[in-house]
Amino acid sequence: MPESIAQQVVEVRAALSHALGVATDALEAARTEYETATTRRSRIVAAARERRRRLAHERDKRLREIDEQRERDLAELAGAAAETALLAAPGAAGLPWPRWRPTPAGSAAPAPELRVGRLLLPYDGEVPALVPLLDRGHVVVRGDEATGDDVVAGLLLRALGCAEPGRVTLTGYDPEQLGGGLAGFAPLATAGVLQFVGPGGLGALLDELVDHVRRINETVLAGEHSSLRELAGATGRRPEPWRVAILLGAGRPDELSRHERSQLDRLLRTGAACGVHLVVRGLPVAPGPGIEIVTAVPGDEARVSGTGDLPVRLDDGPSAAVVTRTCRQIADAVAAGPAPVALDSLLPEREWQESSARALTAPLGDSPQGAPVHVTLSDYPPHALIAGPSGTGKTNLIYAWMGSLAARYSPAELAFYLLDFKEGVSFARFAPGRRDPSWLPHVRLVGLNVNTDREFGLALLRFLGAELRSRADAAKRHEATNLAELRAEDPRGTWPRIVAVVDEFQVLLAGRDAVAAEAVDLLEDLARRGRSQGIHLVLASQDVSGIEALWGRPALVAQFSLRIALPRARRVLAETNPAADALPRYHAVVNADSGATEANRVVRVPDAGNRERWSDLQHRLWRRRPQDLPPPRLFDGDAIPRLDDSPDFRQFAPASAVPAPAVLLGETIDVEARSARTVLRRAPGRNIAVMGTRVDEACAVLHTAARSLAAQFEPGTAQFAVACLDTDASAAVEALKGVLPPDTGYFDGDTVEFLFEDAAHRATEGTAADRPLFLLLYAVDAAPARSAELLRRILRQGPERRVHVIGWWRGAALLRDTLGGQGTRTDVIGSWVALDVHGSELSPYYPGHGAPVWYPRPWRALHFDRSVHRGAEVIIPYGPS
Repeated sequence: MPESIAQQVVEVRAALSHALGVATDALEAARTEYETATTRRSRIVAAARERRRRLAHERDKRLREIDEQRERDLAELAGAAAETALLAAPGAAGLPWPRWRPTPAGSAAPAPELRVGRLLLPYDGEVPALVPLLDRGHVVVRGDEATGDDVVAGLLLRALGCAEPGRVTLTGYDPEQLGGGLAGFAPLATAGVLQFVGPGGLGALLDELVDHVRRINETVLAGEHSSLRELAGATGRRPEPWRVAILLGAGRPDELSRHERSQLDRLLRTGAACGVHLVVRGLPVAPGPGIEIVTAVPGDEARVSGTGDLPVRLDDGPSAAVVTRTCRQIADAVAAGPAPVALDSLLPEREWQESSARALTAPLGDSPQGAPVHVTLSDYPPHALIAGPSGTGKTNLIYAWMGSLAARYSPAELAFYLLDFKEGVSFARFAPGRRDPSWLPHVRLVGLNVNTDREFGLALLRFLGAELRSRADAAKRHEATNLAELRAEDPRGTWPRIVAVVDEFQVLLAGRDAVAAEAVDLLEDLARRGRSQGIHLVLASQDVSGIEALWGRPALVAQFSLRIALPRARRVLAETNPAADALPRYHAVVNADSGATEANRVVRVPDAGNRERWSDLQHRLWRRRPQDLPPPRLFDGDAIPRLDDSPDFRQFAPASAVPAPAVLLGETIDVEARSARTVLRRAPGRNIAVMGTRVDEACAVLHTAARSLAAQFEPGTAQFAVACLDTDASAAVEALKGVLPPDTGYFDGDTVEFLFEDAAHRATEGTAADRPLFLLLYAVDAAPARSAELLRRILRQGPERRVHVIGWWRGAALLRDTLGGQGTRTDVIGSWVALDVHGSELSPYYPGHGAPVWYPRPWRALHFDRSVHRGAEVIIPYGPS
């Protein structure tokens, strides 16, 4: 038993010990698992905390990115809005006042919107606040009066500054302040850009604006376009200015009558399409399409209806100095007139496609409505008068008309003859020059600086008279009554229409001398009969009122039914027609009914004086010219002609026998550049005398005579002798040694008697078979008195034996003394050239009992050859080659 208990005790103890070991192991395992769980929990907690931290970081980062993107998007949106505003309101339409200046755009450019302030965006941004006005609608200003005045002034100044001067006109109705609200704009009134309407004039103003809208719809838009804006975009030009009516402080709404209310509503509904816009403050205007309402409030609480409920900070008004300065600039520019359009606007798409058989028709410019104004020269109207004071664009108008015609009609259809009596080179561009060899192919004659050479104008009229007779004779042969019929009957003939342009033509008709009398007779004949033969006269003048010779012949003036009046021209239109008085620069009145008021057409003339644009046209036409077309005849009254350029001189060729040599003496003042000549036949009196004290001119005449004679004889077939009796002519005589044959004899005062003795012997004893002998005598009057009888014998008898004297006497009386004094016959001098000798001194050498009308002038001479001339002719001595 005890053993069993002990055994049991041992077993129990063993079991307990085992259980304790197991429990201890379990405890350790539990503790280990607990520690592992605790460690894992700590890691999980730490990981959770890290994850929350990372999530918070990522959240904050994303939120920052979202905020940054939002800021960028808002900035881009604000920038795009600002750029859009700048595009919608460029330059003067949107510049802030500190940097503001006028920036006018072209007449066809779209009208911009106008800035009134800054639009405050919800995210602390701002962009320009714009309102549409020109070509878009009307603006109504409400709210604070002073702030509203600034808004109105800013709108008007911006509208004026973004358009060409004069393209925006203002009409002010301000009964409360009697115009004082627009006082800064007063300088515009003098130029007609601003007008004020009195307190009782609202109804009349609204009626006038409604009538203007009706006229635009009927005559300008004419159903082809819905608005002036659309018309400008389609055609590239805006025919009408914008009209802005400012209606300020009209008072209570019930002050508008029913008629005024209906007219105002019409304008609000239809005015913008026709360029009529209202800026209203104080009149009842309900919101509607095309009406922008500005609620003017100081600070940031203003509103503009087009931007919804966003607040607007309105700009301060422009300073009085800026308004006044700008308005004065605009007034000055309007007074000076608008800039002209380019010459290209007159040119056709295809050149030289028109026929001039029945008429010459070409545009001269555009009308105020933008349509071309065509001008015609035909049987009616046949001729034109152009008048305009200096500086009004007369020369430019002639250029434009010529360019328009020359581009449409080829040189076979049209020929120009141009003459300019004023000092200058207006027509020089049409002839070849040193720098530019081209010329206008239609031009046959250019006369410059002929104010002292009225004879050249007379020569042109004589030439045209001869052409008229030639055409009339051809018409009779072909039984034709006008140019169109003649060209149809004679298609191989050369019958272009002729346009003769004479600028400052009154110079030709000035005075009561033979030149003026003959010129008027020729003009009358050309004006009356030229129309049917295609000869048209275009006479231009700065002052038509003083031309007694023209206006004294109403039948002549009546032929010039086409009248063109430039600004402030006098008497070219009818006396009761004042249309030219208010013309701006580069404009003209074209009237094809002798100036009657109802025939007026206003034309805007392009800038044809631009040398580069004209040169492009002229070179293009010149390259197309017929290759056998010669350059035009150029006569420059200030230029001295050269013998080498004379067609007559170039035709001379040396010959062994010349029965009647021609002596060239100078260039005649005529259309064909003819040389004045005297033929030295075997006949009494075939001697030449040069009279005057001007040494250079006398030597030039003798030098020309010597060269022209030497050019006609082969070496040894003619004999020359030169006597110089004035040392001032020594250089000229020395120059002859390179012209005359080597066997020429040269004599002076000591040896001239030997020359006279030999020549006198030839004159009495010689035969016609002898070589011709030409005596070139310088200052003959200085020869010894004892040789006078020898010289008279040479003059009387020499020509029949081919001995001819070409001498220079230093005065008409000195020549008379050489011939034997008063009462002596002078017919031994068959030809003479007078330099600074008055006409009254020439009566002994002139046929009949009179004397030639001659007043000496530099480098001009009077030539008379009794064998061929009925009257003396003015010539120009040839200068050194």
